[in-house]
Amino acid sequence: MEIKSVGVIGAGQMGNGIAHVFSLAGYDVYINDVSEDALNACKKLIASNIERQVARGKITEEEQAAAIGRIHIETDLAVIGKTDLIIEAATEREDIKHQIFAALSPHLADNTILTSNTSSISITRLAAATDRPEKFMGFHFMNPVPIMQLVELIRGIATDDKTYQALKAVVVRLDKTSASAEDFPAFIVNRILMPMINEAVYTLYEGVGTVESIDTSLKLGANHPMGPLELADFIGLDTCLAIMNVLHDGLADTKYRPCPLLVKYVEAGWLGRKTKRGFYDYRADPPVPTR
Repeated sequence: MEIKSVGVIGAGQMGNGIAHVFSLAGYDVYINDVSEDALNACKKLIASNIERQVARGKITEEEQAAAIGRIHIETDLAVIGKTDLIIEAATEREDIKHQIFAALSPHLADNTILTSNTSSISITRLAAATDRPEKFMGFHFMNPVPIMQLVELIRGIATDDKTYQALKAVVVRLDKTSASAEDFPAFIVNRILMPMINEAVYTLYEGVGTVESIDTSLKLGANHPMGPLELADFIGLDTCLAIMNVLHDGLADTKYRPCPLLVKYVEAGWLGRKTKRGFYDYRADPPVPTR
């Protein structure tokens, strides 16, 4: 099937990036969110980010105008349901994702493919609660979406090959690269990345190093562009904790136990950049370590 229209559920950090790249690739994009403020902020942010691409000579003004014209703010799920491809990009909570797919169910067209941008939750389990598990897949973009090249494609146990091939072709049209992952907790990227971040938090918790020394060590000693604690703040400490909990619960291995210090930061509401405090305090310029 040819995919022409795309519905994006969730106007946050991931949703706006996904809408951005799809609009530039020529798709009509309909963005939905429970918050009208988030929707309005989303469209402004996409326009600002596309303007930056024009200033850098990445795209032309004509491409900019066409892309902005393809983005539609839509509060009616009935309209979203009629698109060819729906990408759920809501918060990393399974109960919320189930609620979204249940609300979409009465409005779906027969050919609509459902996907989730989940970074860790079982695709098979999400798909089983819908009326079309064969047309359901994990479609995991990396953050920030306009910059990061990879998209993880995760098939549930019931996903048919036609759906998989359709999404693989979409990734090519987006000028990105796909990697196929089996449906195990956290898939490939986060199965490897999150335990590293969690271990960095343990290294801080146990007093082996400070925030600054840990991040400097990985940047200069392992050639990482960003230290693990700085990266955790960028991702969101609540998201890091949610993924570690999925790994710990799903694989029943103590090596995935979330560090108590990570739990404490989340309990304090210090979630990283989005709340201005995490392992760094972003109210200062430049940011300063909080430990």
